[in-house]
Amino acid sequence: MIKFAIIGCGRIAQRHAEHIQKNGQLVACCDIDFAKAEQMAEAYQAQAFSDVQQMLQHTDADVVSICSPNGLHAEHSITALKSGFHVLCEKPMAISVQDCGAMIQAAEKANKRLFAIKQNRFNPPVVAVKEAIEANKLGKIHSVQLSCFWNRNADYYHNSWKGTKNLDGGTLYTQFSHFIDLLYWLIGDIKETKAFAGNFAHQDLIEFEDTGVVILKFHNGAIGTINYTVNAYAKNMEGSLTIFGEKGTVKIGGQYINELEYQSIQDFQIENLPKGNTANNYGNYQGSMSNHDKVYENLVDVLTNNATISTNAFEALKTVEIIDKIYTSIQ
Repeated sequence: MIKFAIIGCGRIAQRHAEHIQKNGQLVACCDIDFAKAEQMAEAYQAQAFSDVQQMLQHTDADVVSICSPNGLHAEHSITALKSGFHVLCEKPMAISVQDCGAMIQAAEKANKRLFAIKQNRFNPPVVAVKEAIEANKLGKIHSVQLSCFWNRNADYYHNSWKGTKNLDGGTLYTQFSHFIDLLYWLIGDIKETKAFAGNFAHQDLIEFEDTGVVILKFHNGAIGTINYTVNAYAKNMEGSLTIFGEKGTVKIGGQYINELEYQSIQDFQIENLPKGNTANNYGNYQGSMSNHDKVYENLVDVLTNNATISTNAFEALKTVEIIDKIYTSIQ
């Protein structure tokens, strides 16, 4: 049985703990707010810590799950890797390309696995469209449109690291990095970006944009756009990806890129999609699809059966690199 430790015992860590217990054993939890660590430790009969180094020195875990704020992912991951643990890092992998490179280097040097979470890859319509593209059912991809229209109100940012440049990083990192990953995974690497962004409704709440529009040029010649905002009124509205190819058009939509909304493909039909998981529910708002179960199942399969990793660290770095390109190109 694989043993796990968690760094950061906030909202998403609760989801991790649930799936750890189904796939292994949670033996240690750490949070600078010791009460949070104690609460989680009590629920899962684990040890509670408030200091990362102390936990790493006194736990017999095999894997450390990093659920701390975005800006601490690199520091906590590298520390755990150097201490001899495999690491599973929440999204985004980090909020700088340089930090991602340092994390990969630390994993290689320690001969440990660095797993990244990209759970939207497991959404049934995303899996089906990926298979269709790889089978050349859509032909050459001409263009894509990514829409990310969510709501994040003042309560979401109240008394939190979220909204800060140093620990959050930006709306594309915290809200929509999974969607950026799908552009890379389905369409390919991005060569050039041009963007406009603004903070229209969160001026006193966050240190970066709440809305952006982006033009993309892919290395394979395709072009695309991203329209994103956290200003959808009252609730999340849409997360969708529309792909236009020479032999077909397909749209994956819903709030979380979890529904096949449209398809018109030459001599081909996507059929009999299984029902996907529900979205992560955090009370006042929802996040991306809850596919952490599949992430943990894959992790255990990799470590025990030498299976293929679902998302490697290089792919996670590419997501950060694309977001960095977008932010650098904002005018």
